Amino acid sequence: MMKAFLNEDFLLQSGTAQTLYHQYAAQMPIIDYHNHLVPQQIAEDKQFDNITQIWLYGDHYKWRAMRAHGVNEKYITGDATDEEKFMKWAETVPYTMRNPLYHWTHLELQRYFGVTEVLNAESGKRIYDHCSALLRSKEYSVRNLLRKMNVKALCTTDDPIDNLAYHQAISASGFEIKVLPTFRPDKAMAVDDELTFIEYVNALSEVTGKQINHLQDFKDAIQERHDFFHAVGCRLSDHGLEHIYAEDYTEEEIELIFTRLHSGKTINKREKWQFKTAMLVFFAHLDHAKGWTQQFHLGALRNNNNRLLSSLGPDTGFDSIGDFEQAKPLSKFLNTLDSTNQLAKTILYNLNPRDNELFATMTGNFQDGSIVGKIQFGSGWWFLDQKDGMEKQINALSNMGMLSHFVGMLTDSRSFLSFPRHEYFRRILCNLIGQDVENGELPADIDWLGKLVKDISYTNASQFFNFE
Repeated sequence: MMKAFLNEDFLLQSGTAQTLYHQYAAQMPIIDYHNHLVPQQIAEDKQFDNITQIWLYGDHYKWRAMRAHGVNEKYITGDATDEEKFMKWAETVPYTMRNPLYHWTHLELQRYFGVTEVLNAESGKRIYDHCSALLRSKEYSVRNLLRKMNVKALCTTDDPIDNLAYHQAISASGFEIKVLPTFRPDKAMAVDDELTFIEYVNALSEVTGKQINHLQDFKDAIQERHDFFHAVGCRLSDHGLEHIYAEDYTEEEIELIFTRLHSGKTINKREKWQFKTAMLVFFAHLDHAKGWTQQFHLGALRNNNNRLLSSLGPDTGFDSIGDFEQAKPLSKFLNTLDSTNQLAKTILYNLNPRDNELFATMTGNFQDGSIVGKIQFGSGWWFLDQKDGMEKQINALSNMGMLSHFVGMLTDSRSFLSFPRHEYFRRILCNLIGQDVENGELPADIDWLGKLVKDISYTNASQFFNFE
């Protein structure tokens, strides 16, 4: 019998899966421990004028699809009206079938706005007007959208020189949902462009009010910012790298490299990798000392299209999966930290699906019995946060590690309408477990399996990050 599209049992292909989702997973709150939401918009409880502003601005997933559909840039990042941009997206949607955008688009329309008809050129104007009218009501302010999705905590992504004023304002306002910063010091090790790096050093000096002339000055300034982030509630760091750096170095060499950089000189490739390695180790030591969790997002080949990058800038939809060597440098880096017992809780995310088992087995090398699930194989990320990618990540983790201790899903999104991705993940998780039960591969112990599903959906993350 044909099932209706996106009905209550969407993605749930067995009775067991339906029971696990509806009776256990669906009720759990959300901890979104990695996203790119703008804290100012939460502090000010922003209301958007229309659905284009909250849904299409900054969404390079949708932008890539629209370009592939032949939509002119005017209607993507250009000067077309918001309604015109939405209508171009509506025209594109029917052609995204079997792309996760098709599921996400309709799941978000249904969960936030009660829209059950499919989005296309014919329905676009009705849906635009309906959703935009709701967004202009107080019930659809940013904070109420978070409440609507049962979010308990979320972590933004922030540079060390950020003053975190909006995070502090949110906390002072008494908002019941925790909005915490994440320490992302990538610019503090980005020496590929020496001039840009020194500009960052100068900005760090201005923020801390201290002269930075030597490597130790630089480290002291970073530690000061790390301490400040901790005081504001930060408990995670994050790095977005092609791969881990694990070049041999001495402190004397790093001091000399910094001196050369500070004096305006260039450095060679090996020196760049040495400096990046040393800084990664330094950041990791800071994280371990404070009991933070460090995250490494590895494998993106960014900014592939020079022509469009020059006109539109980064993070506009021209990144792809890379094929970098991951295993040896990652092993060496983690082993370096473990050898001095300074390996913090760690989450590893890969972007190339060929590396699923690599990352899953790497986590097992550094579990030490001190913390449940201390080293995590992170959820399907970016191009892999879709049905097939999630299933493969769950299966690799199940086969090589401990799915039961997994800290679950995150949005990694810039949109306040992206939280149904947690539901999407939970449905996929319940379906996989339900399928095993139906096949006789797992016992039909619904109470135990229900606990496992609840743990992966929420409880594991709550206990792992221990937000106060």
